Amino acid sequence: MHTLRAAILAACLLPLAAQADPVPVPAEKMAYVGDWQGKDMRIQMGKDGRVKYKRDRPGKKLDLSVDLQGFHGDNFDVGAAFVRSTFVVSKPPHREGDKWKMTVDGVELTRVD
Repeated sequence: MHTLRAAILAACLLPLAAQADPVPVPAEKMAYVGDWQGKDMRIQMGKDGRVKYKRDRPGKKLDLSVDLQGFHGDNFDVGAAFVRSTFVVSKPPHREGDKWKMTVDGVELTRVD
């Protein structure tokens, strides 16, 4: 899956005339909007469907700006043109005390905005 995200980065750097606009976040998924941070991972999702993703791992650092392509249940797809990657959400956004949390690709994230 991480190789696919690297491919997305490469696709974003190529001049793509066929690039589609991002899909705005649907009303029923607005809890996903915000700045989510966890151990070595950050996802920033805007209402307009713009997504920034950072992940730092030994030997693998990703820093992507991609477009939301849609939701499939709790999971969401991002990409550019013909290249897509799915973020697997095992725990969708929920409140724990006064904080919002979700788990994406096995990483617990907390909304900081």
